[in-house]
Parts: sequence; C-alpha cells; structure tokens
Amino acid sequence: MLILFTDYGASDPYVGQIKAVLHCDAPGIAVVDLLHTVPNYNAHAGGHLLAALAKSFPVGSVFLCVIDPGVGGDRAALVVEVDGRYYVGPDNGLLSVIAQRAGQCRVWGIDWRPDTLSDTFHGRDVFAPVAARLATTGLPMEWLSEAGLAVSFDMADLPRVIYIDHYGNAWTGVRGGLLDRDAKLRIRDRELVYRRTFVEAEKGQPFWYVNSVGLIEIAANRSSATELLGLAIGDMVRLSGSPDSRLH
Repeated sequence: MLILFTDYGASDPYVGQIKAVLHCDAPGIAVVDLLHTVPNYNAHAGGHLLAALAKSFPVGSVFLCVIDPGVGGDRAALVVEVDGRYYVGPDNGLLSVIAQRAGQCRVWGIDWRPDTLSDTFHGRDVFAPVAARLATTGLPMEWLSEAGLAVSFDMADLPRVIYIDHYGNAWTGVRGGLLDRDAKLRIRDRELVYRRTFVEAEKGQPFWYVNSVGLIEIAANRSSATELLGLAIGDMVRLSGSPDSRLH
C-alpha cells in the first residue's frame, strides 16, 4: 500500500503527476490519499499530523510524505523505517516526530537521482520512484546510504493548532491522554470545557474533545469553531490538568 501525505492541495496538478509515476512504477499497488492539505510549508505541523494518522495503516505500508519548501536546496532526501512502515520524504523535520516516538527506527539517505530531475519537484522525480520501488521490488542498496536525521523537532506534544478541517474544527498537536476531562483549554482568551461528543454541547457552543486519531481538537456543535473563535494555524493553546514536561 502506498499512502500520500502532502501539502499539494487537491485543485492543482501535482498529486496527479505523483500518481502517474506511482501507477507506472508500481502497477496494481493501492494508492491512498491520506491528506493533501497539510498546512503549506509547515513540516512541524505535518510531523505531528503524520504521527497521529499513520498508526492506522498496516505494517509494510509505504508513505510518500512531501512538505518540502527546501526542495532543490541542500536538504537531504530520506527513507525512514519506523516499526515496519516506511516513510519517504525530505530531511526537514517532517519525519522526525514519528521516528523519535518509534520502538524501532532506521534511517537512510537517498543517493539515487534520475537522469531527468526537476529542481523544484522532487516529490515526483525522486520520492515517488523510490516509494514505488519500496512497495514492489525493493530498493537497490546502492540507492541508499546509512544516515541520521539532520533536522529533528521535539517529539513532545505540540500545544498549537496544527490543522483546520473543512468543518472549521481545529486540531492541536496534543494527544488526548494528557488531560483529564475536567481540564480547561484556553485559546485566544477563551476558556473551553470538555465535551465527549458534539451533541453534548449546545448548538454553536465551542468546546474541546479528543478526536478519532487521539488528538485534542477544538470544535463547535453544528458551527465552525475557527470562525467563532478567530482561529488560525499556529495558535497556542494553554491547558490545565496536563503535565507541562510533556508539552513544548
């Protein structure tokens, strides 16, 4: 299985170009669009989203992960094996959160380059062919060299808004296990209480809850919490009832 995780969006041609390579190089392999609206250029938010979303996929899955504002520069290209799943992407911190939380992790640099290489689209020309080979025949060892992560974000939970979905719900980088249900969440001078489900809140009432991938999310019943509270990617959340040592 090949899983795509990018900031390419759905209205531009980039995802289609990636899929063309995958279907040519890995025919018959299922391709899953996990997320193409990771906040633009934001490898830090992407790293926490990836760590939350990837755990539902089976061992042996290959993730093609591209949030790559440094494309064409001196950042390295990586293959990272984490607990039996493979991640292909840039060495800019995007793969570092899931790698540091792993029970088992190995890292390789990608030395291979195609004969024709765009300066600005390594997702198509480098990462997609490598991911396709990983999902099918495997990679020739001469394509790789042992490496480490040159850029690593703190693996502690991130108390910021890292994603806003089309409902206006704001995902944070904090895992739900850190808080008891009496805890309060403060954002933009508003203090929010916990609700287990949307129907436990009054219509239009903002609240926090633990979403389906285990992250603390800010929502409102049948309304946009983002519009009600004026939220944006990167907004800090302050939490009561959480051990500060686990947050940064």
